[in-house]
Amino acid sequence: MTSCTTACFLCPQSWRARQWALVFVLQFLCAAMASAEGIKIDLDAPAEVQTLLQQHVHLLQMASGDIPAPGPDRAALLRRAQHEVADLLATEGYFSPMIRLNRADTENWHLSVEPGERAMIAAVDIRFQGELGDGNQETQCESLRRNWAMPTGVPFRQADWEDAKQALLDALQRERYAAAKFVSTKADVDAGTARVRLDITIDSGPTFRFGALEVSGLHELPPDFVARYNTLKEGDIYSRRDLLAFQESLQTAPQLSVAVVSIDPDPQKAAAVPIRATVTEAIPQRLGFGLGISSNTGYRAETSYRHVNLFGYGWELASGLRMEQRRQYAYADLFLPPGQARHRDSAGMSLERSDLEGLRIYTAAAGLARNTRHDDIETQVATRVQREEIHPENAEANSYNTLTLNWSWIQRAVDNVLNPRKGHVIEVQLGGGLGLSAQAQHFTRAYSRYQHYFTLGERNVFTLRGEAGATLAKTRDGVPQDFLFRAGGTQSVRGYAYRSLGATEGSATVGGRYIATASAELVRWIEANAGMAVFVDSGDAADSRTSFRAHTGYGFGARWLSPAGPLAIDLAWARNEKRPRLHFGVEVAF
Repeated sequence: MTSCTTACFLCPQSWRARQWALVFVLQFLCAAMASAEGIKIDLDAPAEVQTLLQQHVHLLQMASGDIPAPGPDRAALLRRAQHEVADLLATEGYFSPMIRLNRADTENWHLSVEPGERAMIAAVDIRFQGELGDGNQETQCESLRRNWAMPTGVPFRQADWEDAKQALLDALQRERYAAAKFVSTKADVDAGTARVRLDITIDSGPTFRFGALEVSGLHELPPDFVARYNTLKEGDIYSRRDLLAFQESLQTAPQLSVAVVSIDPDPQKAAAVPIRATVTEAIPQRLGFGLGISSNTGYRAETSYRHVNLFGYGWELASGLRMEQRRQYAYADLFLPPGQARHRDSAGMSLERSDLEGLRIYTAAAGLARNTRHDDIETQVATRVQREEIHPENAEANSYNTLTLNWSWIQRAVDNVLNPRKGHVIEVQLGGGLGLSAQAQHFTRAYSRYQHYFTLGERNVFTLRGEAGATLAKTRDGVPQDFLFRAGGTQSVRGYAYRSLGATEGSATVGGRYIATASAELVRWIEANAGMAVFVDSGDAADSRTSFRAHTGYGFGARWLSPAGPLAIDLAWARNEKRPRLHFGVEVAF
């Protein structure tokens, strides 16, 4: 039996039969592959759903050669495609679509989709449980219902449904009700009438109140360091905004590299929920170097040293030396941790020498300051004693000893402090001084600056800037140059040399008692970090209102947000001097 089978297997007739069978199988496979090769699928669907289907239906994304041959795999693929189309349309509110796949042409399939009538919101029922549902907060309940993002009459979309639910939950959780949660949410769809009924039940839970502060992560800094930044009082009603403001103030503290502030939304702790602050201390000492160049003051080299935990008290020492071609500056400032949460006191001293437009100035100063910051508003009260020596070219030198007091208020309501494209900056200063030497005199001073950024389209930023100031004194003699005004140069009136607009003493330009400038600039951002600008500036600084003369400059320039720092290059034409001037500035820190 075995030998007979072996003989048949080896016989020529058996080999011939196997060859024919192999040829038949190969021909079948080739035909199957050919039938799948080159199949194109056309989609016929309304514009409002065509992009959605084209991007998410697997069959429409497949290369024609990847479509399986006729058989189980192809049948499964087609069933899957039909389910995908139906599911995608349902997310857009189409619950009774007509889906047809015409395969009469084996090389060109035609997928036809008729979405049908889009479902609309017919009714919304929002019910509240917990403290918010006890009947005593009906005004807030009605406000939440009124602000519901999917009212009756709007189309139903799954994404909108999820967003509306999250917005409702956030509205409760960000103020008072930290443990709010959904009990049930339901979208009841009637495909026949294309109507949807929304039913939401939400439990607000109890009112949360802040409790004690719990801090972890402090090692070298003083134990009360984090508490000095805390503006939250025990017993205050929970607010996510206040919690994040506390966290942000810690994140900006140079003594910390990481700061996270949170609570545990456990209803059992609602009466006095602990505030948890987890921090990581920053490297306490840092040495920095920088190079730069500016058309205002020339080449620049500087070094800085910072210690953010001096003597283990959390004091910040900031010191540095800046050497420029036309100005040299050395300083040392000591900043204390905040007191009363928002106040930050500091003391400092500085030495400065400058030689600009024929005027050499030597200044030595020491003073105290208190800074207060709340949201985007910062105020400062500062007093200092300073000695100033001025040496105007071809005029008599003078020196003054002065005690000054200055108050400043500034609001930076912009979208990006480093690269603003929308918002405004307002600054107001009021101050004065007492003469402490024979040549010095008493004075008062007022100054204001306003800058507004307008976004025009996606790529254009239009900026308006204006400043005005006045120093009230009998004459400018005996008033420190810091409290007088000079104009010209970058960030002032372009087309004119830096601080070249002012009063004249000998052959030098010195500060005047009045200033007024204005500027308009349009920047077209060609790329995210590169753009072109056109601008016009006008203004003057003078020692009297009758001697004030508007100096105008206009031109164009380039903007580049380089990795090393912002770069601006402007070519401006000075109308009064009838000559061009190049303004530029770049700073590299390392």
